[in-house]
Amino acid sequence: MKTIGLIGGLSWESSAEYYRIINQETQRRLGGLRSARCLMVSFDFGEIEALQAAGDWAAATARMVDAAGNLARGGAGCIVICSNTMHRMAPEIEAALDLPLIHIADATARPIVAAGYQRVGLLGTRFTMEQAFYKGRMVKRFGLEVLIPTAAEREQVNRIIYEELVRGEIRADSRRAYQAVIGGLGAAGAQAVILGCTEIGLLIKPEDSSLPSFDTTALHALAAVDWALSD
Repeated sequence: MKTIGLIGGLSWESSAEYYRIINQETQRRLGGLRSARCLMVSFDFGEIEALQAAGDWAAATARMVDAAGNLARGGAGCIVICSNTMHRMAPEIEAALDLPLIHIADATARPIVAAGYQRVGLLGTRFTMEQAFYKGRMVKRFGLEVLIPTAAEREQVNRIIYEELVRGEIRADSRRAYQAVIGGLGAAGAQAVILGCTEIGLLIKPEDSSLPSFDTTALHALAAVDWALSD
């Protein structure tokens, strides 16, 4: 078994889900008392969120590259960024290290394509929904058409992430708000929806969505286990 390197604390709420899913899946596949070999560098998310809000992506990138380097020096064999938004600096991490980076967009897009969907809705932080680093990769590498909510809906989705989900607050009214946004994406032609923030799966379960949903946290964690147990 190879050692998974996790960059977490982005927020810790979803990092805990990564740890749970990775270890549960490893035990499911190997049986007995088996669990995953992994290392995690966990940020103080308040510091990272302040850099995001200020648009200081250069400083955020430096912090992320440093974290990845710490994992590499600790013996990790791959890098897993436990966040959709912070894949914005995935190219810089890949350039700095001679380790594979398991990209969350790839781990999400492959099962979408395998299921036969071509037009997908995307929920996430405003950075993930609006910037090209995530959508562009899905379009270029997988031929997907990615739809995003209206500007007002994007603001609402983003607010719920930063004011509630990263704090562990799960509210029924926010679930209904997300369900309405998903319904709007379906009306616009989306065949499925990407839960493109690693905390959204805490709020929206498959039964809560009017569209087939793809939880990036679970798919990314499972891709990490695939890598760890591969030859």
